[in-house]
Amino acid sequence: MQENYLGKVKLIYIDPPYNTGGDFVYADDFAESSVEFQQRSNQKDNLGNRLVANSTSNGRFHSDWLSMMHARLQLSRNLLRDDGVIFISIDDNEQANLKRICDEVFGSQNFINTIIWEKRYSPQNAVKWFSESHDFLLVYAKDKLNWYPKLLERTEAMNARYRNLDSDPRGVWKPADATAQAGHGTKSQFYEATSPNGKTHTLPNGRCWVYTKEVFEKMIADNRIWFGADGNNVPAVKRFLSEVKQGTACQTIWKYSEVGHNQEGKKEINELFPEAAVFDTPKPVRLLKRVLHLATEADSIVLDFFAGSATTTHATLQLNAEDGGNRKTITIQLPEATDEDSTAWQAGYKNIAEISKERIRRAGKKTLEGDCHPDWNRDVGFRVLKVDTSNMKDVYYRPDEVSQADLLEAVDNVKPDRTPEDLLFQVLVDWGVDLTLPIRREDIQGKTVFFVDDNALVACFDSGVTEELVKELARHEPLRVVFRDNGFASDAVKINVEQVFQQLSPSTEVRSL
Repeated sequence: MQENYLGKVKLIYIDPPYNTGGDFVYADDFAESSVEFQQRSNQKDNLGNRLVANSTSNGRFHSDWLSMMHARLQLSRNLLRDDGVIFISIDDNEQANLKRICDEVFGSQNFINTIIWEKRYSPQNAVKWFSESHDFLLVYAKDKLNWYPKLLERTEAMNARYRNLDSDPRGVWKPADATAQAGHGTKSQFYEATSPNGKTHTLPNGRCWVYTKEVFEKMIADNRIWFGADGNNVPAVKRFLSEVKQGTACQTIWKYSEVGHNQEGKKEINELFPEAAVFDTPKPVRLLKRVLHLATEADSIVLDFFAGSATTTHATLQLNAEDGGNRKTITIQLPEATDEDSTAWQAGYKNIAEISKERIRRAGKKTLEGDCHPDWNRDVGFRVLKVDTSNMKDVYYRPDEVSQADLLEAVDNVKPDRTPEDLLFQVLVDWGVDLTLPIRREDIQGKTVFFVDDNALVACFDSGVTEELVKELARHEPLRVVFRDNGFASDAVKINVEQVFQQLSPSTEVRSL
């Protein structure tokens, strides 16, 4: 991730596993050594990831969870753009502790706000103390002076307050108080105001006029002061809708009527997965669309490294369809096993990553069936990449231990079970090439050749590569070209490759794998 997306992500949204005393999975390397872990709990999943029984009786109840979060937040900060921002969903259990480590990682000076999201629309009566109706979203910028939230769209209710009582050609307006607190005024703001019909208006106690007398008279002449239909009312300033901000600042309390609630999120995923209850606590799409609207532009990169049911990607697809944007999402989810007694397992979803992928497929299809912006590219495709071992053969012996019989085995340095696509993506990662670029496969002189973003990268991992094929590829003038180290028809061809490109495409970077 840091090779390809260092400093490129505009928005990170995460909904991490809340620290409720249940188990949670994360990579062992992020928190403590394998030896320490084995001594403490002796539990791992099938990929070597930690499975911590984080019960409330555990003396490290908070620190286990925070160790997992701290390492990931440090990495995520590196991925953010200078004008990037992170939104983190959290409940009361770890909100205070999470804020402390966010202050450490992002800097307390880059704290934006704590948002309160109304997650329930009805009280829970079967509680001992209070019925919890909200969760939090902690918001931190990479650099607070470089990030500002967008305005929310004005609602019809807001605009309905504006009317045109005097048929003003400047359009609808609403009356605003023409006075202010006296303590904020100067001597020039204390006077008797006279309306066009000659009636005088004195100031209430403790108030002054908003404008000086000279400015006030100019505004009367410009028909910007309203004295009522009969001209006898207390003067008011006319605020024209056309002159106010075409949006409204976002408040820190998000009502479920505006951004949805837990049951709405559950209903949305149940509609996509009628065959099984695949996820218990999905966030509503409207909540994520609010975050995306505030924090992204049309071409932003969005990251969610606790993907769960992939609501972030679903919301991104919907917002792109609505405004014609080309936002891209990176969705990360460990293949954490589902409960074998659950309907998700019985429906064939053996781990949460499989649910994430299927959610994106079905959400994309549903989005295309709805109303789409005419400028939207209708791209709902995605690539699935899995963390794996190197494509190169492992070497566990010292040079002085190599026998002549081992030399033939060392001729091919690539593991036998790896495909050309495996090798291609290793090259993309090693070179820091965008993993979402279009890839075209062509058959040239009987060999499979990959063209990444037309000529950004050309790769051929077949054996028997001839000088004629090398020349033909050089005529495409790619920025980079890569071959398999033992894939050339002869040593002479291997030696001549760089010379061929130096003559036909001198700007091409040549590499062998």
